[in-house]
Amino acid sequence: MQTFLPEIRARLNVSQEELARMIGVSFATVNRWENRHSRPNKAVQLRLYDICKEHDVNLEEILMQKIQITVSGIQNNSGRMILYHGSKSGISGPIAPISRDRCDFGKGFYMGTDPYQPLTLISDFEHSRFYVVSLDLSDLEVLQVRPDLEWAMLVAFYRGKMESAKGTSLYEHYARMADGADVIIGSIADDRMFYVLDNFFLGNITDKALIMSLSALQLGQQYVAITEKACQHVAIEAEIELSYLEKIFLRDLSEANRVKGINLANGICRDYRREGLFFDEILRGANKGGSNQHG
Repeated sequence: MQTFLPEIRARLNVSQEELARMIGVSFATVNRWENRHSRPNKAVQLRLYDICKEHDVNLEEILMQKIQITVSGIQNNSGRMILYHGSKSGISGPIAPISRDRCDFGKGFYMGTDPYQPLTLISDFEHSRFYVVSLDLSDLEVLQVRPDLEWAMLVAFYRGKMESAKGTSLYEHYARMADGADVIIGSIADDRMFYVLDNFFLGNITDKALIMSLSALQLGQQYVAITEKACQHVAIEAEIELSYLEKIFLRDLSEANRVKGINLANGICRDYRREGLFFDEILRGANKGGSNQHG
C-alpha cells in the first residue's frame, strides 16, 4: 500500500498535505504511510478508493505497473516461463498438486499467463497471497488443449458435469486424455468465460454459441502442474502484497467482467439460438452410442 500511495497521489496531482485533507487525516499521517512507518486502515483505504473512482484514477494501470516492475527485476534463467499464481491462504511447504479436484483440469498446481485471473480469484480472502512463479517445461510431458469444444468438454469432465455419461466412450475419452501428462495447458475460464461456460453446462446455449464465445474472447492460458515431477519444475520468484484497496478494486473488476460475460452470452444466445448441440444432447448422444460424441 505504501508504494501504491505515491503513484495514486501523483495521478491525482496533489501534495501529501492536499491528499491528507481529501482523506481527512493529518499531513504527518500520510507522510508516515509513504515512508512505511505505518499503514492506513481499511476504512481509510476504502475512502482512498472512492477518491480514485471520483477522479478517474486508473488503478488497473497502476496495479499492472506494480506487477511488471516486480517481473522485470526477476533474473530469469533461459527456458523458464514467467507465470502467476494466487493462493487463498499462502503457500506453505513444497509446491504440490493439491488444489480441489473440481477445478478446470482437476487436482494440480495452477498458474496463468494473465495475472488478473488469480488476482480476482483471491480478492475476497483476507490472508490471500499473489505470486510470480516460473516453470521449466523441459523433460515434462505436456498436454495442450485448444480453445474449442474439446477444451469445454474436458473442463466439464473435471468439474463433474459428465457423470450421466459415465461408462461411455465419450466419458472414457476425457477420463484418459491427460494420462501420462505432467502439465496441462489450456485456456483460463476467466470471469467473462465462466458465465458462458456455465450456461453451456446448464443447457442455455449450444456448443456452437460456446465456440463463438471462445473465438470472441482473448483468454489467457493456464498451466497446471498435475504431477509431483512437474511441481518440482516450478519456482516461486516473488510474492506481491495486495492492499485492501487493491482487493476492493479487483472485486469490482471481477464483477464488471462477469457482467460482460452475461451480456456476451445473451448476445450469442440470440445469434446462435439453435445452431449446434446443447450439452445434454451431447451426453444423450454418447449414451445412445451416437456419432456426436466429442469435438
